[in-house]
Amino acid sequence: MKKIRNPWQELAQEGYNCFGCAQHNPYGLKMEFYQDGDEVVSHWAPHPNFQSWLHTLHGGIQATLLDEIGMWFVSRKLQTSGVTSNLNIRYRKHVPAGEGVLLEVRARLKSQRRNLVEMEGEIRYNGEICTTAEITYFCVSPQKAREEFYFRGCVLEEEAADLPQE
Repeated sequence: MKKIRNPWQELAQEGYNCFGCAQHNPYGLKMEFYQDGDEVVSHWAPHPNFQSWLHTLHGGIQATLLDEIGMWFVSRKLQTSGVTSNLNIRYRKHVPAGEGVLLEVRARLKSQRRNLVEMEGEIRYNGEICTTAEITYFCVSPQKAREEFYFRGCVLEEEAADLPQE
C-alpha cells in the first residue's frame, strides 16, 4: 500500500477545509488515503463524537466515509475531479465507534461510461464487511477539474518529490 498525497493541501489558506480529508479541520474526519493495487483505501479511527447510538458509528458519518473514498478513487485512479451523483448505501452490520476501533474503507471501479463512474465501496471492521455502497460520480473534463475544482493531479507521496515546484 502506498500513501496518496492530498492534492489540495496547499489550498488551506485559500479556503480548502474539506470535512472528509482536510487535516487542519478541527471538526473533520481527517481521512488519509492509500493506493492498494486497483483500489483506494483509508484506515480511519472513529472518535466517540461521531456516534449515533451507544458505541455505534452514525450512519451519516458512514455515508461521508464512502462518499469521500469515491472522490479519492476518481482523483487518483482517473486523474480528474467530479461530484457525487448517486450514493446507495446498505448498512449490513453494526459499525463500532470509540477507543481502539480502526475501520477500513475501500473503493474499486465497477464501470465507467463517458463521464459517469460507478464504484463499489465498503466499510470493514476486523475484516468483516459492515457497510456497502454503490457510488456514482459525474466526472468533469481535465480542464474543468483544473479551473473549477483546483485539481492539479493526484500522485503518491513517493512521486511528489519528483514534481516541479510551482
